[in-house]
Amino acid sequence: MRTREAAGATYITGKQDDPACQFLSVMLILWFCFVYGVTANPQESPAHLAGQARAESEQLEEDARNFLNELDARGSQECTEATMSNWKYASDITEEHREEKAAAQLKYAAWEKEAWGRVRKWNGKWETLSDPFLRRQFKFMSVLGTAALPKQDLEKYNNLVTEMSTIYSTAKVCQYKDPKSCKLELEPDLTRILRTSRDYGELEHVWKMWRYSSGRRIRDHYKLFVRLANKAAKLNGFDNMGEMWVYPYESETFRADLAELWEQLKPLYQQLHAYVRRKLREKYGERRISRRGPIPAHLMGNMWSQDWSEVNDLAVPFPGKASIDVTPQMVSMGYTPRRMFELSEEFFASLNLTRMPSEFWEHSIIEKPQGRDLVCHASAWDFCNGKDFRIKQCTDVTMSDLLTVHHEMGHIEYYLQYKHLPGVFRSGANPGFHEAVGDVLALSVATPKHLQKIGLLQEVHDDQEEDINFLLKMALEKITFLPFGYLMDLWRWDVFSGKTHEDNWNCAWWDLRFKLQGIKPPVQRSEYDFDPGAKYHIPANVPYIRYFVSFVVQFQFHKALCMKAGEYDPLNPAKPLHKCDIYQSTDAGNLLGKMLQLGSSKEWPEAMEALTGGRRMDASVIREYFKPLENWLKKDNERHGEFVGWETDEVLCTSELPREEAKSEPSGGAAPALGLMLVAAVTLLHSLSL
Repeated sequence: MRTREAAGATYITGKQDDPACQFLSVMLILWFCFVYGVTANPQESPAHLAGQARAESEQLEEDARNFLNELDARGSQECTEATMSNWKYASDITEEHREEKAAAQLKYAAWEKEAWGRVRKWNGKWETLSDPFLRRQFKFMSVLGTAALPKQDLEKYNNLVTEMSTIYSTAKVCQYKDPKSCKLELEPDLTRILRTSRDYGELEHVWKMWRYSSGRRIRDHYKLFVRLANKAAKLNGFDNMGEMWVYPYESETFRADLAELWEQLKPLYQQLHAYVRRKLREKYGERRISRRGPIPAHLMGNMWSQDWSEVNDLAVPFPGKASIDVTPQMVSMGYTPRRMFELSEEFFASLNLTRMPSEFWEHSIIEKPQGRDLVCHASAWDFCNGKDFRIKQCTDVTMSDLLTVHHEMGHIEYYLQYKHLPGVFRSGANPGFHEAVGDVLALSVATPKHLQKIGLLQEVHDDQEEDINFLLKMALEKITFLPFGYLMDLWRWDVFSGKTHEDNWNCAWWDLRFKLQGIKPPVQRSEYDFDPGAKYHIPANVPYIRYFVSFVVQFQFHKALCMKAGEYDPLNPAKPLHKCDIYQSTDAGNLLGKMLQLGSSKEWPEAMEALTGGRRMDASVIREYFKPLENWLKKDNERHGEFVGWETDEVLCTSELPREEAKSEPSGGAAPALGLMLVAAVTLLHSLSL
C-alpha cells in the first residue's frame, strides 16, 4: 500500500478490494481529517465559532443601540420644533401661524421619512437582536405614518386637516331670536346654552346651526382627506387608514373584543336610556318624545349627546336630597381656572406622583384669551424635550370642567412619568391608557367623600337615596358616553375601508347613532349634511376608539388602586367601589406610577397586568361599580311600565335635500353659504391636482 497527497487531501492507493485494507484506509482518512481539521484550522472549532458569533451579536446590539440613540436625539429636536409651530397655530389662529405650521409639518415629515429609510436598512438584522427593548423600538419605527406620502400629497393632506380644523374652530352661529347677531362660538357660548336652556326651540336652533356652520362646510374636504389617508396607509403596508389606526393596540382580535365589551355594557345603557327618556318626556311632552322611540339629540345638554350629565336636574331620582354638582359652591367660593388646576396638581402630589414643572405654569393656556381665535378643545401637549409640557383649555368654572382639568392633567402626569424613555416609547401602553389616567383620578374627585375633604361639600350622609343620586350623575357622564365612544370609529373604519360609500356617509352616521345610542336628530338630516364633521375629532383627524377603551380600563384601574389603598373591599358592604377615594394614598400612587413609567415599552397586556393583575379589558367592573344603580333602574322602569329599548318608523336621514331647506336656507345662512362657495372652489383645485 502506498499513499499520495494531492490538493490538501490524503488519498489511499493499492488494493481496493481487501476488507482489511479498506478498514485501514477508512481509519487513516478519519485520523488525517481530524488532525488536519484541529491543527490546521483551530479557528473553526465549536467553541471558537460560538465565541465569534457571540462577539458579533454583541457588536450588532451595540451598533443598534448607538443607532437608535442617535435617531432619538435628533428626533426629539425635530419634534420640539414641529410641536412648537403647532402650538402657535392652535393657540392663535392666524395666516402667519398657519404657514409656519405647514412648513414645520413638512420639515418634520422629511425627517421622519429620512429616519424611516435608515431604519429599513436594518431589516433582516434587527429581528435577530436579543434585547427585546431594542427590537420593539425597531418594530415601532418600521411604521412611518402619513409622512410616507410623496411631498406634494403630504402637503395636500396637512392642508386639508388644517383647513377642516380651522372651519371647525372658527365656526360661529346666530342667536336664536336675533338672526343678525352671529357671533356665538362653540366655547363657551353654545356649550352654555345647551347646558342651561330648557327652551326646546332654542336648543334645536343651536344644534342645527352648529352643524350647518361646521360639519356641512367640511364634507367636500373630507372626501379628499379619505383618499389621501388611505394612500398613506397603503404605503405603510395597511389596507386602509382604519387598519393603521388599530395597529397600536397589537391585537388580532381587537375589533371583536370591542364588540364583546359593548354587549357586556348594553343592558345597563338601555335601562338608563329608558329612565332618562321618561324624565325628558315629563319635561317636554309625549308629542316630542315618544314612549318607545329614540330621544331627540339636542335635549341632552351636550352638542353631541355624548354626555348627559347636564340634564341631571331633570333626571335626578330624589330631588330633595343633596346635589353633588358643586358648580354653585365653586362660583360662590371664588374658584378660578388657576385654582382648579392647582387643586388637580395637589391630588397627584398626594399620591407621591410628580408636580408640574415651572414651564407648565409659565406656558399653559387655561383660560380663553380675548381678541384672538384659537382651538378651544382641551388638550395636553408634550414638547418632546422632557421638560416642556402644557395644557390648552378654555376653562369654565364648573364641576364638569373640574373633572376635565383632572383628565388633561392626567396626560401631563403620564408624560412626566415616562419622559426618561426613548421618544418612540413616550406614549401610553395603548392609546386608551393615556386617556384613562386622569379619569381614574376624576372617579375619586367626583365622590361626595372627596368633595367634602376639599371643602366643596359641607356634609356627607350615609343615605341610599343620595347614593342613587350620585351614581345616576356618574352614569349620565360615563355610561351615556360608551356607545358614542364606540360608534365614532366604527363609522370611520367603514368609511376608510369603503364599506360605507361617500354617498351614504351622513345616513350611515345616523344609522349607528340610532342603533347604538337610541337617539335621533331633531330635524331630518340629509347627505347634504355632514354631521360627523361637527365633532372636533373628525376634522382634526384624531382616532376616537381610545376613549371607549379608556372608559372601560379606567374602572379596572380604579378597582385595583382602590383595593391597594384599602378603600374597596368586595366582601365589605361598607366599602363599595363607588365610594372609593384614593386621595393621599401613596401605596396607590406608587402602583400607578410604576405602570405609567413603562410608557409603551411593553405590550399593553403587560402594563395592565402590572396594575390590575389581569391582561384583558373587562367591562364587568363597570357593571360592578354601577350595580346599585342598575338594580334601582330596573325596578323603577318596571314600576312605570317603561319600554326598555327603542324603535321608530321615522326616516331620520335621506339622500335628498330636506323639504324645509329646499324652500329657504336657515337664518344666518349668508356667511356659511359663502363658505360653501369657497369649499367648492378648493375642492375643484384639489380634484384637478390629485
